[in-house]
Parts: sequence; structure tokens; C-alpha cells
Amino acid sequence: MSQEILDKLKFLYHDEANEIYIKLMDLIKKYKISDEDINLTEKDIILITYGDSIQKKGEKTLQTLHNFLNKHVKGIINTVHILPFFPYSSDDGFSVIDYKMVNPNLGTWKDIESLSKDYNLMFDAVINHISKESEWFKEYLKGNPKYKNYFIEQTPVEELKIVTRPRALPLLHIYDTSNGKKHIWTTFSEDQIDLNYKSKDVFLEIVEILLFYAKKGAKLIRLDAIGYLWKEIGTSCIHLEQTHKMIQLFRDILNLTAKNVILITETNVPHKENISYFGNGYNEAQMVYNFSLPPLVLHSFLSKNAYYISHWADKLETPSDKTTFFNFLASHDGIGLMPAKGILKDEEIDYLVTHTLKNNGLVSYKSNPDGSKSPYELNINYFDALYEESEDMELNIRKFVSAYAIASSLKGVPGIYIHSLLGSRNYYEGVKITGINRSINREKLNFDSLENELTDKKSFRYKIFNSMKNMLSIRINQKAFNPKGNQKILFLDNRIFSFIREYENERILVITNVSNEKFVINVKNIYSEKPKDLLSNKLINVESGHLIIEVLPYETLWIK
Repeated sequence: MSQEILDKLKFLYHDEANEIYIKLMDLIKKYKISDEDINLTEKDIILITYGDSIQKKGEKTLQTLHNFLNKHVKGIINTVHILPFFPYSSDDGFSVIDYKMVNPNLGTWKDIESLSKDYNLMFDAVINHISKESEWFKEYLKGNPKYKNYFIEQTPVEELKIVTRPRALPLLHIYDTSNGKKHIWTTFSEDQIDLNYKSKDVFLEIVEILLFYAKKGAKLIRLDAIGYLWKEIGTSCIHLEQTHKMIQLFRDILNLTAKNVILITETNVPHKENISYFGNGYNEAQMVYNFSLPPLVLHSFLSKNAYYISHWADKLETPSDKTTFFNFLASHDGIGLMPAKGILKDEEIDYLVTHTLKNNGLVSYKSNPDGSKSPYELNINYFDALYEESEDMELNIRKFVSAYAIASSLKGVPGIYIHSLLGSRNYYEGVKITGINRSINREKLNFDSLENELTDKKSFRYKIFNSMKNMLSIRINQKAFNPKGNQKILFLDNRIFSFIREYENERILVITNVSNEKFVINVKNIYSEKPKDLLSNKLINVESGHLIIEVLPYETLWIK
């Protein structure tokens, strides 16, 4: 392992590798945490939330979140992804001012550590960039020699046109420094200054921060926007070999210090590039966001056709049983469209854009090398994305829960966004306040009002929340849904997305009707005993060696 680390350092840092290696080994000794290995099971479900998504007057929001989770979902959801909980200057936390401090508006490290006793925690490592309000950048502007190489000074040149742009914003911004005006690299915004990983000091700072997070209770570390980490002029500056080597180094270091910590990469890109972050299955991220899933599930229900998702899922695989997908539909961001490229036709993607705008959602765009712009992300609450006015509300609710039943039964670990769990809708007021499209799905909820709605059996939130909880509580007790289990896609009917999940002699047939039609299908019997749908408790008829299954509009069945 030590030689492997040194080889990677030589690849990235050449003559400085030996010096870095010595300092790195000192850090590894300082932060030794655990030799325990990771064992993900069917009981792992991750809730995605901001530290202040639920607020109660007179109480720090991390405490409010903890109390809410303990009251409502403990024993069903075992892992919580707290989106960046550090002091920040913009982008709802993704422009970090201080990586090692908890935002005092949310609470303290004691609150994080308290949460970590009841739940596994995912921390964000927002390490592609840092806030211009950070001490690092302020000291750089002042001319402090320690920070001279922390950021990327870049003269505007023609080659920059081929740099991949995730935003319709300038790649470089001008800042006043003690040495005059400088063009600085800013992939995402004028407030988010990219870090220079060619600097050994930046590398060592970031490694120490990752180990600090592990020591503070992180069981998963999410590498935000990681694909853009390394920059080389004359390239697209995304998915470079140096970036992969850097993630492999992070993995090696955690294997020596905190083997029980999972690295999860966030790369909102086409599927092939996305899964490259698994490496060879043993040397890079253990988990990647399954970014193609949200647009494909949405498309399936809106088109009433599972053709595309079935053929995509049929080829879905990970390189080893040490890796798995993070299956999510909604998050603090929108529904990425780039991951649907090459799977859906352009006109199918255009249809998703049209439907989103019709349902009062918004669309974010990215800049292309030729100067044009193209849709990058749908900004809309996932319920509203699926919603069809021509169908009654009960049918729309069933469709929404079935969408999450797909994400919860497909091979991998499910991720549930708090606003999906709680039945939130488009938050237009947030967009008016911030001017940011993504605010449409980032509402802050009042604890007391939320409690009232969740006890009102007629309320929309009650119906969504209890349907979701029921589905998830069944999921965690089925060994067949273990991430290491097998998965076989069935091609029964284009109106149905269906597959078999199997692990340790337990088998579940998953059937989701993505259409608004009611019909009967025949499937060859795969059971020795009388099969039953776990979600409805209905017994399934068996005739002449076939299961005779009646499926309701938008219904999901888990037949065991």
C-alpha cells in the first residue's frame, strides 16, 4: 500500500513526491481511526437533508432535525446525509468559508457527534472550490506567501474554450490582489474559487480535512463536483487521469486510517463517465450517484413506457461487490439531463423540459464550446415533475411512491430527499427570494406546522409521508434487496419496469406499472410456495406454472 501511494504521488507531484509522502505518513499516524471494513445491507437507507431543513423557534436546527428523525423515522432510516453544514457565503452551503467549523446557525460539533450516535452520517467534502470569503483566499489576495499557489491564476487563452462548463457563467473572474489584478479559475461562480491541486500544500490540507471528517463521525464522504478537480490547459479539464489518481489516493489513505468510511462521488455527467469513478472496483469510490436514474424514472412515467429504463438497467453493473450505486430521484439540486444523454433521444429529453415548464418548474442551462447553451438541469420538486393534471391526486401519489419504490428496490442503496419524504411541493417563494432556480426544492419547514400536517390524515403530507414510510419499512426487512444481491431485468411489457432481486436464497419479483392502465400479466412462476405482494399483502394467483398478476395504474408490487 505504501509503495502504491508513493507511485501515485510521483505521477502527480514528480520530484516533490518523497517530501509529500513523509508528511502524509505523519498524517496517517495522527488520524488512525478504524480497521473495521464496510458491510452495506438492505437496512441502509440514506436521507438527504440540509441541517436547517426543519426549524423550530429557540432551538438549533441540528437538534430540531435530530428530534424529528428520532420521533418519526428511527428504525427505518439509518443514515443521514447532512448537506454542507459549514459556514458559507453562497450556493446554500456549497461555497464553504471554513471546512472545519459547524455553521453556528445550525449548531456545533457536539450536535453532529450526537447525531452520529443514532445515525450513520454522510459529510460533504466541497473540495473543488472554496469561498472567496475564506481565510485561504483572503490571505492569498493579501499576498501571504503560504497561499501563493492555493489558487489558479490563468491568463485568458483560446484553449480555455474547450473546458467543460457546468454553468452558463465565466470560467475566469478578475480579483484585486496585492500583486495587481489577476484572472482566477472559477468553475462554478465568482464566489467559488477553484483550489489548485498541483500545489502539494493544498493536497495535504485537503487530506487532513477528509481525515478530520472521519474522526468527527463521517461514515460516508461525498466528493462534491469531483470530476473538475484537476486542470490541464488544452484539455476539457473534467475526468482527467490526475483526478482519478487523486481519488485513488484518498481511498488508499482512508483504507489505512478509517477503512469503515465510504467515498461517494458526485459527477452529474453521462453514465459512462459517471461509473468510471468506481475505478477497477477496489481502488476508487465505493459508491457513485446513479445520475441517470432520476431522468429515466421521470421519462418512464410521463411516457407510460419503460423501454428505455429497462434496456439501460439491463446493462447496469458495478465492477465488484465492494461497489454499489446510490439510487436517488431528488436532491437539493435539480434533475440532471446530461446523464440521460446517449440513453434517451434528444426529443425525449426535450419533452422532459417542456413538461417541467408546463408544471411551473424551471430549467438551468450550461455553456457549450461553440458559445451556445443547452438544458443542463430541471429545477422542480420531484412530485411536481411527475404530476399530471389530467389524473386525480390519489393516482399522482401512487405514481410518486412507485417511483421511489423503483429507487428503493433497484440494486444499490436508496437515497431519499427530505422534501420527497415529507411531500413538499414547488417552493416558488424561495426562487423569488434568492433568484436561484434550485431554491424551488429547498424550502425550510416549520417544525410545529409540519407536525400538525403529519398528524392530519387528510393532508397531502400525511399521505405521502406514511406511504413512503410503509414502503421503506418493508424494504429494510428483505434480504433480496441487499446491495450485493443479484439483479435480472425482465422484459414483460413496455408498460412495466420489472426485475428479480435475489440474495441468499431470498427472491423478490419487482413489477412497476409505469402506465395509467389496469391490466393482467402472466409471468413464469419462480416460487415454490404461494407468492404474496409485500406492499399490498395480496396473494398472487398461480395457474399452470404462471403467476397471474393484476396490476393497477402506477402500482408497484414486490412479490415474494
